Amino acid sequence: MPYRRTPAVQARLDAQRASVVDAALGLLAEQGYAGCTMAAVAARAGIATGSVYRHFPSKAELAVELFRTVVSREVAAVSEAAEHPGHGSAAERVVAVIETFAQRALKSPRLAYALLAEPVDPAVDAERLVFRRTFRDVFAARVQEGVRAGELPPQDPVLTASALVGAGAEALVGPLAEGAVGPETVPALVTFTLRALGVPDAAHA
Repeated sequence: MPYRRTPAVQARLDAQRASVVDAALGLLAEQGYAGCTMAAVAARAGIATGSVYRHFPSKAELAVELFRTVVSREVAAVSEAAEHPGHGSAAERVVAVIETFAQRALKSPRLAYALLAEPVDPAVDAERLVFRRTFRDVFAARVQEGVRAGELPPQDPVLTASALVGAGAEALVGPLAEGAVGPETVPALVTFTLRALGVPDAAHA
């Protein structure tokens, strides 16, 4: 008869797994993926290294879990911004997404760099593609609404959204890596976004 974990045992394992993820997230925010060694995570969580491997058989699997955890929070934040009732027009909603993502990145630059570009396992690179498509879809929905309402000029919503995601990431990666994000970074990114959407007089929008 196969062994079945009791609810109490499963609860302890779930709690330990959660503590491993929390410890790893702390290291990720401070040191990036390079600092998330299994030994370092175990030390931060206060458990044996072997216990970390019980939940994540490899560092790659742990890295993917961390990426998904962080990205889910970012997607939730930008989706909420895009749907905020205070943002009336499609352009305002797109700008809200750009500003929210950029401002959150600037608050946690090491974490944002890890999310966007830090060299890591190919499994995380695959997750980055999913992440970009998810953000693209958030943008595309707003652009499509704007075109249908006549607020934005005719355009391919998916193409525009893909370009905005790529441009936004590229605009932030360098400054984040160099610690050289100036006060004009986000306003300039907003102006670029409005121009890309075809908003008239974008510099003053």
